[in-house]
Amino acid sequence: MNITVFGAAGTAGRRIVAEALSRGHRVTAVVRDPARAAELPAGAHVATGDAADPDSVARLAAGQDLVISATRPAPGREPELAAVTRSLLTGLHATGVRLLLVGGAAGLVVPGTGGATVVDAPGFPAALRPIALACNDQLDACRTSTRDVDWAYLSPAALLEPGERTGRYRLGADDLIVDAEGVSALSMEDLAVVLLDEAERPKHHRTRFTAAY
Repeated sequence: MNITVFGAAGTAGRRIVAEALSRGHRVTAVVRDPARAAELPAGAHVATGDAADPDSVARLAAGQDLVISATRPAPGREPELAAVTRSLLTGLHATGVRLLLVGGAAGLVVPGTGGATVVDAPGFPAALRPIALACNDQLDACRTSTRDVDWAYLSPAALLEPGERTGRYRLGADDLIVDAEGVSALSMEDLAVVLLDEAERPKHHRTRFTAAY
């Protein structure tokens, strides 16, 4: 497959690029700052672009099979996340190019709480609330879009950190996946596995899905 990755130099983006390359896909790794090209895995075609610019999105998606967005705004600029998502949907409108988005866990329902979401559960860190709410707005931008785009939104586990690639995970829809101890976790390496598995064997169309151990 020909895959374009926005946010390719980020913590999750680099792992997504590496996983795609390891599977033999041709990857265009998009960065806004060319100086960050050195951070990308060898073998990727590096391109400069901006997911917030629909024309840039359209240009970098031309001839591709899939676009993956792993962009994250800087602290204090969280509302930009929904705007970037709308730009991606506009740029991909009527192209036939599929869109996979790395979202957040904030809107997932916590088991046993009577419907409380992650962001509203007791003990949710106040410092993370702005990006959590921005991720909810990101998903809403997808759900309310009238653009003709086959998108899928991955809400990862509540605890998402760099770690080991195990290749194992469980899939869900709108409920937070937890283990026997009530922990919801996934490594960023396995997040990349989830995305590339979905890319190669699509199961989710114009909907949110989640994954955790």
